[in-house]
Amino acid sequence: MPERRLFTTDAIVLSRFDYGEADRVLSLLTPGHGKIKVIAKGIRRPTSRLGGSLEPLAELRVALVRGRTFDVVTQVAIVHAWLRLRDSLEATATAWYVAELADRSLEERHPAEPLYALVRRTYELLDAGLAPARAARWYEMRLADELGQRPEVDRCVECDRLVEPEERVRWIPGLGGIVCPRHAGPGHDEAGLSTGALRVLKAYQRMDVEAIAGLRLPPEVEREVEAAMRSFLAYALEREPRSRRFLDEVRATEAARPRFDVTEGTTTDDRRRDERGETGDGASPG
Repeated sequence: MPERRLFTTDAIVLSRFDYGEADRVLSLLTPGHGKIKVIAKGIRRPTSRLGGSLEPLAELRVALVRGRTFDVVTQVAIVHAWLRLRDSLEATATAWYVAELADRSLEERHPAEPLYALVRRTYELLDAGLAPARAARWYEMRLADELGQRPEVDRCVECDRLVEPEERVRWIPGLGGIVCPRHAGPGHDEAGLSTGALRVLKAYQRMDVEAIAGLRLPPEVEREVEAAMRSFLAYALEREPRSRRFLDEVRATEAARPRFDVTEGTTTDDRRRDERGETGDGASPG
């Protein structure tokens, strides 16, 4: 039976680029068709019927016609807009990071229902207000599972020995996880892993997202876990995601921005100056 030329699918935009004078090519993640390249003809013209709907960071319902090089978009409807996600620049940058990891994980036209559900769920969590860093780590761990490269956090990857709770281990992405002190391992691409970070990595593997959201973690442990998962996925995907730099820049900017405390009527910068004994213009009182 010949393949139908017309078909409709749910989709999430993973990436896009302008093509020609008015067209745009997009990479879509779909549950049944996997990753597909499509073209939206004339979308950049002010009169286009598609312009306001074929957007990233949303779940879409897309009607397509099969083409030789690209499938052609004929109709689009927004199913879930996830508008609250866009209120936070860090959440938005994290969503782009999630999309790029999915894009780099897939070959074209391979069914990808589990990965589609994973990306969709991560966007829901960001939209619901889960801390972007927690959402990213939760997603990264489950993406590793989908890739068939679940990191080993319980046993030494060299000798398969169960690691003791307080035992110092090293994190070696090239070997697939932790290495106990009994083995030297390779002399590159490795880092010591604190017991606190190892416990958190285990939590991301085993706990549901609601429990993860409630964890109270020292900032240094969160940074260590982030570095561990980033290095692991960079090795698994054989490249660094380009969106990571933008995400890091956004987070650095957010961290440096003064934040107003509604209960005290002060900003974080005001409180820092008070603690140093400075006035608002930077001079010491008296």
